[in-house]
Amino acid sequence: MTKVLFDPKVRYYFRRLAEILFENEYFGFEDSAVKYVRELIFEIRDTLPISLKKVAPSYFDKYGKNLYYATFRKNKNTQWYVFFTITKDAGKETVYFVRYISNNHIIAQLL
Repeated sequence: MTKVLFDPKVRYYFRRLAEILFENEYFGFEDSAVKYVRELIFEIRDTLPISLKKVAPSYFDKYGKNLYYATFRKNKNTQWYVFFTITKDAGKETVYFVRYISNNHIIAQLL
C-alpha cells in the first residue's frame, strides 16, 4: 500500500498556482486554471508511485535529502517536476512525500 503526501509549502503553492495562471492570462477563465491545478494534483497523487523516478541533482538538497523527481507533462509547452522522498511509515506503508514542485520554464536548466 502506498500514499502520496504534500508538504505544506507545496499545498500553498498549488493554492497560489491557479491564481498565478489566471492572472498571467495562461487561462482565460479562473475555473479553467483551478481545474488545471486540480488535475495536476490528482495526477501526482494517483500516479507518482508508478511514475519513472530519477535521483534529484544535489542542487535540490535544500528541499530535503535523498530526493527523487518525476515528470508530469500537462501540455506541449509545460512539464512539471515533482521532487519527493520515499519512506515507510509505522504501518509499513510506503509514503511518497512531495517536497517541491516546479516546471520546465523555471528549472529545466538545473536538471
